[in-house]
Amino acid sequence: MSLRADTPAPAGTRVRRFTRTERWVHRATAALMGVCVVTAACLYIPQLAELVGRRELVVRVHECAGLALPVPVLLGLASRVFRADLRFLNRFGPHDRLWLRAALRRDKRRSSRPAGKFNAGQKIYAAWIAGAALVMLGTGLMMWFTHLTPLAWRTGATFVHDWLALTIGIVLAGHIGMALGDPEARRGLRTGLVTRAWAAGEHPLWRP
Repeated sequence: MSLRADTPAPAGTRVRRFTRTERWVHRATAALMGVCVVTAACLYIPQLAELVGRRELVVRVHECAGLALPVPVLLGLASRVFRADLRFLNRFGPHDRLWLRAALRRDKRRSSRPAGKFNAGQKIYAAWIAGAALVMLGTGLMMWFTHLTPLAWRTGATFVHDWLALTIGIVLAGHIGMALGDPEARRGLRTGLVTRAWAAGEHPLWRP
């Protein structure tokens, strides 16, 4: 009988995937990113702007959430395990190229998608979202402190900020969609534990 993802597995069949610190960093970052996305939607979509009102308050909440976005990651750096996982995310090996080729061919066989603790898709997403967040922070500061930069810079910053925000919203929707399709991965982020069977199937090169 196979284990269902929505059925708690016996303790002996589970392995530790994420520590409490790592789960806290992910939740706090996700919450702040969610506030940024929702407030941005309220600022740029007329129907939502009319429904919510109080534009000045929404702007302040958006600014504060954006400034706070790097804080959970910076605090997480105090954890040795978190720093180790960042190193894993930052390393792209031959097996990651195999994973990407299989993904582009839509080859769903697990044997054709070798992965360590993080697969190539997760590595690319982490690098992209980290870079995008830094660009959003930089352009947002230019738009906020108008007296520090020339008008041409602020105009360019506004253009980049607005279009990158739309791109981030689309990418986040895809990220959430992928998570919804993998209950065991969500369990790992919620409890820190995953089944050995899932780890062996989805991340065969990972040695917990």
